[in-house]
Amino acid sequence: MKILQALFFPPEQPGGVSSMVPYIQERFAAKKGWEMELFSLPKRIRNKGTAPVGFATFDWTIYAGNPIIEKYIQTYKDYLWWTRMRLKPSFDLIHAHHPIAALAMKEAFPDIPLVVTIHSSYERELILNGRIAEGGPEHAFLTSLYRELEERSDQILTVSSAFRRYLGDYVQDPERVGVIPNGFDERRFRPFPHENPVAQLITVCRLVPAKGLDVLLEACALLKKKGLPFVLHLIGDGPSRPELEQLAVELNLYEDTIFYGYMLHPEEFMPFFDIFVLPSRAEAFGNVFAEAALCLLAVVGTEVGGIPEQIENGRNGLLVPVNDAHALAYALEKLILDPSFRYNLARAGQEKAKRAYSLTRVIKQLVKVYEHYAVEPEGSEAEPSAETARAAVSGAPGDAGNPPVSP
Repeated sequence: MKILQALFFPPEQPGGVSSMVPYIQERFAAKKGWEMELFSLPKRIRNKGTAPVGFATFDWTIYAGNPIIEKYIQTYKDYLWWTRMRLKPSFDLIHAHHPIAALAMKEAFPDIPLVVTIHSSYERELILNGRIAEGGPEHAFLTSLYRELEERSDQILTVSSAFRRYLGDYVQDPERVGVIPNGFDERRFRPFPHENPVAQLITVCRLVPAKGLDVLLEACALLKKKGLPFVLHLIGDGPSRPELEQLAVELNLYEDTIFYGYMLHPEEFMPFFDIFVLPSRAEAFGNVFAEAALCLLAVVGTEVGGIPEQIENGRNGLLVPVNDAHALAYALEKLILDPSFRYNLARAGQEKAKRAYSLTRVIKQLVKVYEHYAVEPEGSEAEPSAETARAAVSGAPGDAGNPPVSP
């Protein structure tokens, strides 16, 4: 079987897809003997596509002239142009990991089965980052793409039950949406025994308002006022960095905070710290929490999106309300003052991440999906029924180490 993994960003780009898909490629080749190719749009490809764009379920031209929507449409044209330039229809299945990639692939290769995984809510992030207005034309356009994906893809997957519920408002048949949480290759994560005399806090993310780092700095300022010693390490870059650095100065935290900028493999750095904290305002899944848990860090997150599916408050991490600096400070204080509690949470978090978010589990679930759309031998049925295909992603009840694909 030959499978194309259609990414939007190049594989080396930081983020959830890049932390999983290249490793899936390695495992499939080694274990199944299937061919798998990665494809993405290079950053240098801009304004090359000129083909007209039309969608089956809505008329995008009512938004013509809107600069953000026009940028999405041009990106779609560019992705389609690059796809037609570089690829031939020699694949048994295409698995796309971005709406634009999925729709361009289906336009280029309408006869090849298409599976699409939606990894995050791009419109929610744009709203939280102040780029678009909730209920505005950009919001309407981006959410309309979900219905278009439902119409044109053979299978929609997403990464958490919470995000599946979110998608239910924008598709006609939510039961078609399956859930396969992301998985991680344990070999990338090597916990390192250490005893830091001062608690070392770390976060890894793009520096944008959606990640709630202003709340984290406010919480740390409360800790400092109480005289609790700590160092905060911020790994990542983004448009909010100048404002966050200024806020750290205003809160008298700059000497206690280290801004590292972008780092390609933060998982090699994380095991030397004690507490991972990220007070996100939105997360479809939150890969970095599982990665931190695999590094044996105690994790603190917010009660949004897929984070509560990873963290059971008080058992394998701590959860706090969104935008609540006092609650976040209290959670961090508990972990700073009680190293035994911190270690027990970290150990429980690591055990759950190994059990529920292993790459082996993801591959088993994807094999079930992919085999449904494999080319059938001559004389067999041409394609599975909708009911059979749905059963492939529903799965039978599984044990905790191999959770079923939901719904």
